[in-house]
Amino acid sequence: MRDGRGLLILTYHRVLPADDPLRPGEMTQAAFDRHAAVLRRWFNVLPLAEGWRRTLAGSLPRRAVAITFDDGYADNAELALPVLKRHGLAATFFIATGFLDGGRMWNDTIIETLRGARAPLDLRDLDGGVLATDTPEARVRAVPAVIRSWKHLPPDERQRRVDALVERARLQPPADLMMRSDQVRELANAGMEIGAHTVTHPILRSISDAEAADEMSRSRTALERLTGTPVRTFAYPNGRLGDDYDARHAEIARRTGFELAVSTNAGTARRSSDAFQLPRFGPWPESGWRFAARLLHAHRH
Repeated sequence: MRDGRGLLILTYHRVLPADDPLRPGEMTQAAFDRHAAVLRRWFNVLPLAEGWRRTLAGSLPRRAVAITFDDGYADNAELALPVLKRHGLAATFFIATGFLDGGRMWNDTIIETLRGARAPLDLRDLDGGVLATDTPEARVRAVPAVIRSWKHLPPDERQRRVDALVERARLQPPADLMMRSDQVRELANAGMEIGAHTVTHPILRSISDAEAADEMSRSRTALERLTGTPVRTFAYPNGRLGDDYDARHAEIARRTGFELAVSTNAGTARRSSDAFQLPRFGPWPESGWRFAARLLHAHRH
C-alpha cells in the first residue's frame, strides 16, 4: 500500500537570460516562467519545510510540489525571484555561503576561464590533457571533460588545479556570478525559504567527518545571522548517495540541528522517507504540457 501522498521536490540551479552552450540544461528565465505557470495552474506548491511537515502529518494536498534552487547564484535573485513573485510561488534556496559577495565556485571558474580562452592549454601535468579552445565547439567539449576529471578530487588539490588553469589562460573570470548578502536577505524578505548548502560546496565523502560537520554548521550559522531567521533545511553538495555523501553525513546533518536534508536521488518524498535523505527530481528540460505530464507521472509512482 502506498505510504500516503507524496511531495515532489524539484531541483533547479541557474536561471539564465538566454541559452548558454557552455551550460547545457540550465533554465532560461523564459523557460522557468513557463514552468512556474504550469506549477501555479496544476499543482499545489509549498515551501519545502512546510511540505515535509504536512507529509508527516498526513495533511499534504494532492499534487504537492516544492521548488528548490542549489548553490546561491545571483541570477536566482535577479531572474528567478521576479518570476516566482509574479506567479505567487514560494521556493527554497540552498546557499553555499563561502561564495557570497564576490566568490566563485570551482566549476564556474573552469567554465568562465575556458569561455574566454583562445589558445591551447597544456594541462597534462594536471591530468587535463591539452585542451583545444580555438572554436566554440572545442570549448563546449573541453568544459565537461575538465569538470569530470577534477570533480571528486580533494578540495585543496582541485582548487590548486583550477588556479593553475586560470594562470595559464591569463584571464580573470567574473566575480559577480554568486549572490551578494543583500540578495539573500531580499529572498528571505520576499517569503522565500533559505537553506544551507555548506560553506565551500565540497564533495562530503572527500573530506573528514569533522570537516563535514564544520561545513554544515558554519553555513547554517552564517545564514541565520544574515537573515535573522532559523535555517531548518540542508542540501548535500551534488547530492548522490554513495558518490557524494553517505549515511554518516545524514547523521551529521541531523546532529547539526536541521529538520531535513535533500539529496539528488530521484524519487518522491513520502512519510516513510528518511528525513535526511529526501529525494528530488531535476533538471527539467521540458516545458508546457510535457513538463506537467512528467510531474503527474512522477506523482503516481
